[in-house]
Amino acid sequence: PTWVSPPGGTAGLRLPAPRQAQSTTRQAAWSAYGATTRQLHRPYLAPTHAGAALISADYTSPLTPPPPRAIAFPMSGTDLQRADNLRGAAFMMISMAAFVVNDALMKSLSGEVPLFQAIFVRGLFATALVGLLAWRRGVARPSALAPADRKVAAVRVAAEIGTTTCFLTALFNMPIANATAILQSTPLALTLVAAVFLKEPVGWRRWSAVVAGFIGVMLIVKPGAEGFNDAALWALGAVGFICVRDLATKRLSPATPSLFVTLLTAVSITCLGAVVTATQSWSPLAPEAVGIMALSACFLFVGYLFSVMTMRVGEMAFVSPFRYSILIWALILGYFVFGDLPGPLTMIGVAIVAGAGLYTFLRERKRAG
Repeated sequence: PTWVSPPGGTAGLRLPAPRQAQSTTRQAAWSAYGATTRQLHRPYLAPTHAGAALISADYTSPLTPPPPRAIAFPMSGTDLQRADNLRGAAFMMISMAAFVVNDALMKSLSGEVPLFQAIFVRGLFATALVGLLAWRRGVARPSALAPADRKVAAVRVAAEIGTTTCFLTALFNMPIANATAILQSTPLALTLVAAVFLKEPVGWRRWSAVVAGFIGVMLIVKPGAEGFNDAALWALGAVGFICVRDLATKRLSPATPSLFVTLLTAVSITCLGAVVTATQSWSPLAPEAVGIMALSACFLFVGYLFSVMTMRVGEMAFVSPFRYSILIWALILGYFVFGDLPGPLTMIGVAIVAGAGLYTFLRERKRAG
């Protein structure tokens, strides 16, 4: 029974309440208990703010709020930027690794599949993957290319075709680490082009980096009495085409989506492979070779995706130097897959090229700052 004190009764004397009063009191008590229980049985949510995670717990005691399984602390802007920088660096290294695996898979087909036939078949798979992504994002249409960018896009596509042809020709005929290292001299070549053709001011420090990088390339190529190796010349040709491609890319307006430019490039390279292959005899393809080219296209696609993700997180000043991780991947794959062990001069040349490129980048960063 519910006990109440009688009105005006003796202090401390409590009598049973009438039945109706007991019912009303009991109902009010249960209503209050139910409201409290419903409130306390809700999942426990920590306050949300920038840098703090939403925390929920399974424990829903009706008596006390549940202890969180983790403690969320607000992150400062510096902490958030540091986390983004680390993610960007990881994305850059994954992108470089994917590109090197693509190169290694294509190189494994040298001597088995003609070059342009391999470009054509890989291009079919790559175009399908990039086209699907462009379609999902609504940019797989000719109108996505701004009219003012048509000539620049044509120059860029032509340069990309030249880059692919020259680099794969070099890759089929020289160690993967050597070809990759020569390609890393591109920032130095861009500095040279900017100074000679665009009349941009270049100080003695960056000129010194260009000269050092050229010496590093010579150590990699190792020209002897026979002159340059043909494969090395193809690799240097790829560097020249990359310079043209990058200069054309900078002239594209923001109105043209990068993904559409990538799709246009993939289609153009595939068409080139189809045209050249049509003038040659078709080499029968084993299922393993088709699988390797399909896998190569997948890694090429992954490399592109992570390179785009890299540009969206982190500071470029922090992330960009990690592109030289491609040299490490190339050395590892070259040794374990193809048995290519670079000599001391090649290793010194690789270190000089990477160091000169990093120094040039840091000088650009200082000038921009």
